[in-house]
Amino acid sequence: MTSTAPVLIPFSRYQKFVVGLLATLQFAVIIDFMLMAPLGAMILPALSMSARQFGLVVSAYAFSAGLAGLVTAGFADRFDRKKLLLFFYVGFVIGTLWCGLAASFETLLLARIVTGIFAGVIGSTVLAIAADLFAPQSRGRVMGVLQTAFAASQVLGLPVGLYLANHWGWHAPFLLLAAMGAAGGVVIQLVMRPVTDHLAIRQEHTAFRHLFNTLAAPQHWAAFAAVALLTTGGYMLMPFSSAFTVNNIGIDIGNLPFVYLFTGLSTIVTGPLIGRAADAFGKLRVFYVGSVVTVVMVTIYTHLSNVPLPWVIVVNTVLFVGIFSRLIPFQAMVAGVPDPAHRGAFNAVSAAIQQLSGGVASMLAGHIVLIGSDGKLQHFDWVGYILVATTVVAAYLVWRVQRDLLARGQK
Repeated sequence: MTSTAPVLIPFSRYQKFVVGLLATLQFAVIIDFMLMAPLGAMILPALSMSARQFGLVVSAYAFSAGLAGLVTAGFADRFDRKKLLLFFYVGFVIGTLWCGLAASFETLLLARIVTGIFAGVIGSTVLAIAADLFAPQSRGRVMGVLQTAFAASQVLGLPVGLYLANHWGWHAPFLLLAAMGAAGGVVIQLVMRPVTDHLAIRQEHTAFRHLFNTLAAPQHWAAFAAVALLTTGGYMLMPFSSAFTVNNIGIDIGNLPFVYLFTGLSTIVTGPLIGRAADAFGKLRVFYVGSVVTVVMVTIYTHLSNVPLPWVIVVNTVLFVGIFSRLIPFQAMVAGVPDPAHRGAFNAVSAAIQQLSGGVASMLAGHIVLIGSDGKLQHFDWVGYILVATTVVAAYLVWRVQRDLLARGQK
């Protein structure tokens, strides 16, 4: 009797290096984005900014990143992906350095716009490189490692950034990130090999035609819609999670870092395991398990009230495991949706949809959630119901993506 269990192909030494490098780049980009919120209490008085101005600084990054993804999508497959990555990474480092040197609201706003323009393309290029260099049966493990960058930013990046800001001012985290980013750029240039196989495939005559064909391809629509829905649910919930935890659940604000610490540590451990499970047992199956866990835990989380800290940590930890159990197999799956000649454009459009959907979702959640006279959030459970609904619809769309992949002979 023969075994039909999938065989996990080991990575070469160079592939391990590439995965580590790409995860490090993702870490830098995520930290740069996430630092603004916790540093707000320092930046507002330092630059004499209003809450409205600070909100503009934060949103300017997301919208410029989304628009940059759309604008560059037509050109994303016309160059060596290594050179494209290096170009935008250098721009990201310059923008981050500018943030660290900003001395007024106007200069910081411009710096965040510039940083967003370049950072918005890095993520899509990273995913295109991962799809180019790794076979479909190995992509779950790759995405599992890449997604640990988010968890590492919570466990390592934010505490270190806040420590630097408390001792040397809010500029210090951005300056250190720029210095580390410059070192990363040198590694890309000296060690990373060119990624050019897609250039052997015939391209459309113009960048506009390339973008149009990427948007018009029917096999891309379900993936784009799923990206929008998965992003919408998360971005509606997360901006208010810390306020809900403190004001509604009753956790002291001094204990809030422990919630993020244990959640991040658990994600660092489980992320690669989820990736291996996606490759071994099937990406769609793991996605569905993650969706069920997410629905259950979101419903529990948004109805919590006056529970002890350990219970909050457990709920948050399981919730994030569920979220990552959706995200990792989904990213591994959709990496095979576009053909290699459209992979860069597809990921750029997908990243733009993610950024723009996140911005719209955050604005929508701000109109749903109200702050009561006692400081507690009202209608936060409504946001949870919306996330459940988007999860159900996304599950159907992801099934369609998998069906199309199987029809094309991919797993």
